[in-house]
Amino acid sequence: MSKSKQLPDAYDYLLTFLYEAMDDSLHSIADALELAKKKTHELGLFTQEEINSIADYLMRDVEQVAQHPSLSEENNSLSEWLKFDINLLENFALEAFLSVADKTRIKLAELALDAKQYHPYQTGQVASPGTFVCKACEKQIAFKSTSLIPECPQCQGKHFARC
Repeated sequence: MSKSKQLPDAYDYLLTFLYEAMDDSLHSIADALELAKKKTHELGLFTQEEINSIADYLMRDVEQVAQHPSLSEENNSLSEWLKFDINLLENFALEAFLSVADKTRIKLAELALDAKQYHPYQTGQVASPGTFVCKACEKQIAFKSTSLIPECPQCQGKHFARC
């Protein structure tokens, strides 16, 4: 398996370790993320550069969920955000992701982050499940598991937004 096809696995490992670290309320998000990155590196499967990139992608996704207050409250709201039925999610620790997002929401509120902050998605990055729209042609692509973002199948565009 090529290294780029393993990056979604790195995302899932990092999420699991972040969830475990966030379960200990003594850790800040930054400390928990550093601990998760260290544990992921100890697996020996990914370079530190890959882990750092994946950590950026994970935090982008967590911040997206954290900025939408209704997502963790109702499955319908989460399904709407993902643009598909959450029962279709494969190989993804949804409860862990939402738990990290809930704790992140609290930290984001404490830091008074702008809820409309722009989070770009680009070809070659890893993203959590959901539906994305190409910024060039508006073609939608959906992921039912953690995935590597491909070029747009319609126009080969490289820039996407979450629907």
